[in-house]
Amino acid sequence: MRDDVMIIDLVTRARDGDKRAWDALVERYAPLIWSICSRHCLGGADAEDVGQNVWLQLVDQLDNIRDPAALPGWLATTTRRECLRVLRAIRGPHAARYALDAEIIPDDQARLADQELIVAEQRAALREAFTRLSPCYQQLIAALIQDPPVPYAEISARLGIPIGSIGPTRSRCLNRLRRDPAVAALIDAEAEARAPLRTP
Repeated sequence: MRDDVMIIDLVTRARDGDKRAWDALVERYAPLIWSICSRHCLGGADAEDVGQNVWLQLVDQLDNIRDPAALPGWLATTTRRECLRVLRAIRGPHAARYALDAEIIPDDQARLADQELIVAEQRAALREAFTRLSPCYQQLIAALIQDPPVPYAEISARLGIPIGSIGPTRSRCLNRLRRDPAVAALIDAEAEARAPLRTP
């Protein structure tokens, strides 16, 4: 989201040497970088190398980013370039002519990158909102999303709450998450994107 005030704030603070802001940027966009690596069939050490190189480039370029809200796009483009560089190194000089140039990505890949940005934003907003829930709400949500599912009787015994109050408490937790500023901003943006264009 190009007008995301939070991203602008994090980038600005990271430029000023705020380590917590830098850590927040890394936590927010590491899933995006990993998903692009995965799409290029890179894993393990290769994906780690790509991620490390992307973050090192960002450290070097942080002062030169004119539009901090454009950071997600910059990270996606830089990650694709790094993935292609690693693939060329792995496959040898003959693979270079078959590699896609990151500047001329087909529309379907560009759409996929946009979707990955949205998913990364959603996950980051949800993680952020989750940390603002009370510890008892965090424990309940964590128990409810376990895989395989945990029976309500076990959740009741573990958390010391009646079985009949698990559903209503879950609803209150979800409502709080929806009202959290980070999540609410995403919900509003999605609703705005789906709304039909109005002509004056």
